[in-house]
Amino acid sequence: MGIKSDTPSALISMDERYLKRIEYRRELMAEHAGTVLGVVPGGEAPVRELYDYLLRQYLPVRFPLMFQLSARDTQLTNSVTGRSFPTKPPAETLEALRILGEIVEEDLVFLVPSPEGLRMVAHLWCFPSGFDPVAKLGNTLDAIHKPVPSYDKIGPSMQRFLSKLQSGKPIKRTNWSVQPHPELFDCNANLRLKDYEAIKSSEIRMEDSYLRSELQTLSRLPNTGAIVFFIKTYMYNVSEIKAEGLGLQFADAIEGLKKGNAPGMWTYKGASHWGETVCKYMRS
Repeated sequence: MGIKSDTPSALISMDERYLKRIEYRRELMAEHAGTVLGVVPGGEAPVRELYDYLLRQYLPVRFPLMFQLSARDTQLTNSVTGRSFPTKPPAETLEALRILGEIVEEDLVFLVPSPEGLRMVAHLWCFPSGFDPVAKLGNTLDAIHKPVPSYDKIGPSMQRFLSKLQSGKPIKRTNWSVQPHPELFDCNANLRLKDYEAIKSSEIRMEDSYLRSELQTLSRLPNTGAIVFFIKTYMYNVSEIKAEGLGLQFADAIEGLKKGNAPGMWTYKGASHWGETVCKYMRS
C-alpha cells in the first residue's frame, strides 16, 4: 500500500498553483455540481465537523497570511481570493462542500464505518482521474476498489489498517499514472476529452501527455470517527521529467506496471494505450 505516517499540519498544502486551481474549481462546481459534489445520509455530520475544524482552527493557524478570522470569529477571509465565508457550517451539506472547494485545493472524500466496511458518504471531487465520483458515492471501499487489479489480496488488510487509524495521526500514500491529455477534470462530464479519445497510440503527442500524481492523506475525525481522504493532484508534462534526466527511470517504472504482484495495472492505468509511445520518448 506504500503508506507512511504524516503530521496533522500537513493535511493541506499550498503552492504557486493555488489561485489558478481554486478559480478552476469554482467553475467546475458551478457547471458540474452534480458530479463534483455529493452527499448521502450519514455524510452530513462528518462534513460539518471538517468544515468547522478547517475554517475555525486549522487554516487561520496554519496559513495566517492567507486566512484571517473576523473579530468575532464568525467569518473567514481568504486573502488570496478576497472572498469571505461563514465559520459556522451551512445547514445545507452541499453548500458546505462547495465552500470548502473554494478554500482548499485538495479533493475530499468522506468514509464512515458500516456493517459492510467503510462506506463513502460525501465527496468534493473536482479532479477525478478517469471516473465519475457520483458512481462511487454510497458504495463501500471494497466495491469502489473492485476494478483495481489484485485488490482482493490487499483489501482485507487495508480495511484492518484503516480501522486502527487514530485521530491526530494521519497517514499518506502516493498514486500515479500517465494521461495523454492535460485535463485535471478527467471524467465523462468533461466534453473536451472527446478530442483525445480518437487519438491512436502512435499519434499521442508528448506536449499533451502528463504524469499525474496524487498525494493522498487519510485522517480520522475525532468526533464522528469518519475517515477523510485529502487528495492533492500534481501534473507534470512528460517533457519535464525527461529534462530532469529521469527519462530512463520513468520508462522502467511504466514498464514495471506489467510486473510484480498486480500485472493488471498495465491495462487498468491505460498503459496499453500510451505506454509504448511514452517509453520510446523517454528513452530517445
